[in-house]
Amino acid sequence: MPTSLPALAFGGDYNPEQWPPEAHAEDRTLMREAGVDLVTLGVFSWAWLQPGPDRWDFGWLDEQMDALHAADIKVDLATATASPPAWLAQRHPEMLPVTQDGRTLWPGGRQAFCPSSPVYREHALALCTALAERYHDHPALALWHVSNELGCHNARCYCDVSAAAFRTWLRQRYDDDVARLNDAWGTAFWSQRYDDFEQVLPPRVAPTHANPTQQLDFLRFSSDQLLDNFVVERDVLHRISPGVPVTTNFMVMRQTMEMDYLRWGRELDVVSNDHYLIAAEAGGHRELAFSADLTRGTADGRPWLLMEHSTSAVNWQPRNRAKLPGEMIRNSLAHVARGADAVLFFQWRASRAGAEKFHSGLLPHAGTDTRQWREVVELSRLLDAVEEVAGSAPRNQAAILFDYEAWWGCELDSHPSIDVRYRDRAEDLHRALTAQGVGVDVVHPSTDLTSYDLVVVPTLYLVSDETVAALTAAAEAGATVVVTYFSGIVDESDHIRLGGYPGAFRELLGVRTTEFLPLLAGESVQVEGLGEGAVSADTWAEDLELDGAEALATYVDGPAAGLPAVTRRAVGDGRAWYVATRLDAAGTDRLVERLVADAGLEQLPGASDLVEVTRRVGDDASWLFVINHGDEQAEVPVHGVDLVTGREVAGDLRVPGGGVAVVREADPGRSD
Repeated sequence: MPTSLPALAFGGDYNPEQWPPEAHAEDRTLMREAGVDLVTLGVFSWAWLQPGPDRWDFGWLDEQMDALHAADIKVDLATATASPPAWLAQRHPEMLPVTQDGRTLWPGGRQAFCPSSPVYREHALALCTALAERYHDHPALALWHVSNELGCHNARCYCDVSAAAFRTWLRQRYDDDVARLNDAWGTAFWSQRYDDFEQVLPPRVAPTHANPTQQLDFLRFSSDQLLDNFVVERDVLHRISPGVPVTTNFMVMRQTMEMDYLRWGRELDVVSNDHYLIAAEAGGHRELAFSADLTRGTADGRPWLLMEHSTSAVNWQPRNRAKLPGEMIRNSLAHVARGADAVLFFQWRASRAGAEKFHSGLLPHAGTDTRQWREVVELSRLLDAVEEVAGSAPRNQAAILFDYEAWWGCELDSHPSIDVRYRDRAEDLHRALTAQGVGVDVVHPSTDLTSYDLVVVPTLYLVSDETVAALTAAAEAGATVVVTYFSGIVDESDHIRLGGYPGAFRELLGVRTTEFLPLLAGESVQVEGLGEGAVSADTWAEDLELDGAEALATYVDGPAAGLPAVTRRAVGDGRAWYVATRLDAAGTDRLVERLVADAGLEQLPGASDLVEVTRRVGDDASWLFVINHGDEQAEVPVHGVDLVTGREVAGDLRVPGGGVAVVREADPGRSD
């Protein structure tokens, strides 16, 4: 983690331009009271910094930078390029984004720009350059923050400017050879052959389903264009402001799939992420845990920054539930447990006007005489108490492979079942593993797998030959590899791997499926063999044949009655499992229990669906995090010092319902 940042930073977005000057001194006083030591400044301030084409106003920002430095508060300074001012769109309407059906998206919200627009880029780089030249050596500057949530509202633009940029991208991908594009896209189907790249368009609204590989390539292109917007600003900052790290805030959470963050992470000096719970979903802490582990995967296992989350309710969901007492603290510490070295929020003051005025802040509308404010102060104290964990990271024996391109491909149209969703199995297997006390890394398929004893491959619809070879080598070396249904089906061009399913994984798994047997909505089947009694499954079944594997569980009923549902094959010193249906939670738990035993994994005691038990490991110490999301007291055997309370723990840590603990272990028993 960059040394310019506080060890375990605490704070959030600060938007002083929304408030009169008399509020600013109060802000700094209350920030000191709350223990804030890092703020993100200027995210949506382009119109204030550049009120006209040839007019600049940095006076207000100078004052804020100086005053924050005087208050001993570091600044994550934004380039302010996330939301162009109205005058720019008025002068250059050609830079506005266009939807798939041809509608222009106009100013009045935010991110009203086409990611491929050279006009937008020219003006964004001019602003970025001006900021870097003015503040590169300011003592408050700790971090540069490029744009904001790139692609949040304009991830895919279908305008003519984007069409031209897409064609340029395709020429590079296919070596300027239209015959290679035709082969990759399978354009012999439906008379879609192209004679020239100039004939190619984005997958705009068509009479029926667009070419699937055209869709897939457009998703790749769109992610690359947004990443390039980051890279060109980053390069300006590196040139003018060397030594100051540069980040941009990801949105690694279930509802965001447009950006290939596992590829983006390589380009950031330090990874940062925004995460928000979905209020309508029970057990949101499980999705949070998966997303935090995936964020660590984008950072290649290094510590990262939680750039945004919420103290309580947000404003953008249909029903915005307030967080319950203690929930904000548990959410925050869960991110820290999984590698975050900063806990920041959107935003400092809850806004009094605008679309986000009902989004909670560190300082709520009702002021400091509130439970919410008292919890903010309590969280700050807790982070100070556990500050020594900064720089450490989890070290795990289990990995889940995750690939955004496989996600995009898996959820294209014209597939066997709309009910097959990419993150579904990944999240449920992650839930079951963590509930059994197993730490999990969520990593890209290209990651070195040699350190893992269990490698989980959920719904990896699109897969390369290199990944198959790496998984085979992992199994031969002694790992347990488990693959789920709808994996290995296509290559990188979304072409079916012929010869029977699961395509690329047939040889490794020792099975062959001749036909998918997807289930109808509301339909379920029974599966037996995973323990006493049968478990339920839905969504998927297969006409599966054994070809070297053994059947561990079979379908009791339904279209595949009597056929294998879960198989295992010995591979070298390891094993390869196949799960050919969507097991319910109980079935997944039973499966994972057997996988953990098969792989010989360490299990942290005391974990359950409601009690997170995780470990961060440093050079000469380790820390056990216990986060109790339930109402009942949790008991965890551990020796050491609970940093939250300062008490010695002699093997019998008791964490009350809703409580948290962070124990510096006296006898780490590390598995590394």
